[in-house]
Amino acid sequence: MRTTHGSTGPQYGALRAGSLRDPKRGIGDKVLFTLAVALVLFGIVMVYSASAVLAAERYGTQYYFLARQTVWAILGLLVLLGAMRVDYHLYQHSRLLTLAVIGTLALLVAIFFFPAVNGAHRWIRWRSFSIQPSELARFTLLLFLAAHLDRRIPAGIKRFELTFLPCALVAGAMMALVALEPDLGMAASLGLLLVVMLSLANVPVRHQAALGVGVLPALAWLILHVEWRWERILAYLDPWQDPRGSGFQAIQSLIALGSGGITGVGFAQGKQKLFFLPEPHTDFIFAHIGEEVGWVGTSLVLLAFGVLLWRGMRIARHAPDTFGMLLGGGIVAALLMQALFHMSVAVGLLPVKGTPLPLISYGGSSLVITMAEIGVLLNIAQQTRPEDV
Repeated sequence: MRTTHGSTGPQYGALRAGSLRDPKRGIGDKVLFTLAVALVLFGIVMVYSASAVLAAERYGTQYYFLARQTVWAILGLLVLLGAMRVDYHLYQHSRLLTLAVIGTLALLVAIFFFPAVNGAHRWIRWRSFSIQPSELARFTLLLFLAAHLDRRIPAGIKRFELTFLPCALVAGAMMALVALEPDLGMAASLGLLLVVMLSLANVPVRHQAALGVGVLPALAWLILHVEWRWERILAYLDPWQDPRGSGFQAIQSLIALGSGGITGVGFAQGKQKLFFLPEPHTDFIFAHIGEEVGWVGTSLVLLAFGVLLWRGMRIARHAPDTFGMLLGGGIVAALLMQALFHMSVAVGLLPVKGTPLPLISYGGSSLVITMAEIGVLLNIAQQTRPEDV
């Protein structure tokens, strides 16, 4: 039976006594592990196809992005294997969480002291090394929310000042700093993640409504009073009003998907990557997949994330304690929200916003942190009781 409190509960004691599966043995969920590795390998192939021409133009070799993504994939796999062997209850420790939150906030502040790229402060760069702190913020927020909410269940879950307020303050600080980068899309994602976690913990709806009262007016102001954001909204409503300007990315993405048809134009045969579709190896890789491997390829990607949802929620549902349920459910929600956002932008269901497709798009920070999150999921799966499998 799932415990309703933190690491001092009877289930945690049972774990330490060895009555549950040893978290250092086995994979935990072979389907999820295999799926993650397969998506990463597929991503490496598609990143090369999408970026070869761009890499040759910018860096003099078509293998530039391929080599870097391969290195990040190897590092990500090592991180996954490491996270898989760390008892996830470790993340409940107050000192560790405090250091993680303070460290993440410090990184979110530090990026403003580094040069802006395309008018935004989103990266900490040192020589060939770079990190995107907003990706780390999502993972840190997940850990904090899962641990804090677990400690408040059931006695304090309805107390606004003990449960909702600390969660909102930490999430709000991260959201504000990310919005200042500016990255309003990621800030909104952190807000949605907060809502998901509060819902999983059964925090009263009236408390969650308070979040909307505070955030929605600020969100509306940030859209209506920033010209380029408002232009994106108008381009979303009708990209053909400015096909060479604000509507260019959305139109080129739809052209790529439409050109692919059922089976695609063939691997490496896509034309939109020839400086028509912006960032085909990162923000629009789903559209590139649609062009080269068609409806069949995009359907398989959708199916893969559907399987990830199934396996991830299965792990969360059968987690040995409430902390595992909250952490596992939050990880799955975060990954699926990011994937759906990326794909929705590609097909024109949402305004254009640069968001990587988890495990597939080019990018070291996103890939490594996503692999770490999946490693945590696999560790939770390892500790599931045999009768729950």
